[in-house]
Amino acid sequence: MLSKAKIQLIRSLEQKKYRAQHGLFVVEGDKTVREILDSHLIVAYLLAKPAWLEQLPVKKADHIIEINDRELSQISFQKTPNQAMALVKIPNDPFDVSEITQGLSLYLDGVQDPGNLGAIIRLADWFGIRHVLCGEGCADPFSPKTIQSTMGAIIRVKTYPSDASFLQLLSARYPEFPVYGTFLNGENLYNVSLSSRAVIVLGNESKGISNGVAQYVAKRLFIPSFPPGEPAADSLNVATAAAVVCAEFRRRRY
Repeated sequence: MLSKAKIQLIRSLEQKKYRAQHGLFVVEGDKTVREILDSHLIVAYLLAKPAWLEQLPVKKADHIIEINDRELSQISFQKTPNQAMALVKIPNDPFDVSEITQGLSLYLDGVQDPGNLGAIIRLADWFGIRHVLCGEGCADPFSPKTIQSTMGAIIRVKTYPSDASFLQLLSARYPEFPVYGTFLNGENLYNVSLSSRAVIVLGNESKGISNGVAQYVAKRLFIPSFPPGEPAADSLNVATAAAVVCAEFRRRRY
């Protein structure tokens, strides 16, 4: 039986302040909930239909609540609810700047759309990028919309709140460590040398990379349109740009 208090708790998790207060975020969908249950993340509550629960080989959750279709529709953040929902403890991974220097990482400067943020986290997972730093003005990586867009990638990609002071610290401790960024006035992505270890900065959907962050970007990259010189869109969606840039970085590695 799903109590009114539990319904209120779940619905409150749509807002960042309550996610922070309770230390929980919502995961929905059969496949993603199964992945979460099989991961290192801690499931505080598993809410699901009885038939779905019966099929689980291992029920790794602090609390399990059986629910029906009506109750699921009351708590779901999706237009078409699936069969299960999990309330998961927000990870509190320690941040180590030296760990960032061991491979590729993404720094997002004011990426406000949860769908874009989730898509970028999913891209990071695809390209083996394990750290995404969310700068000032970014959407919350643990909002229901972002989590849904990651399609389970949040399990493998660590996200951290950040700001320009991280880049300042990085440049002070590791002055030779490359920091790339995407700009409309940068060098052609396909003509410059790229490092297998770097931070890639991606900017706000409409404004791009802010001046406070841009000062720490040593290598400005531009994704050219084709064919050169012909009319094209003013810019690319930030998640699309992330896909192009990450693919090129990985292509150079092999």
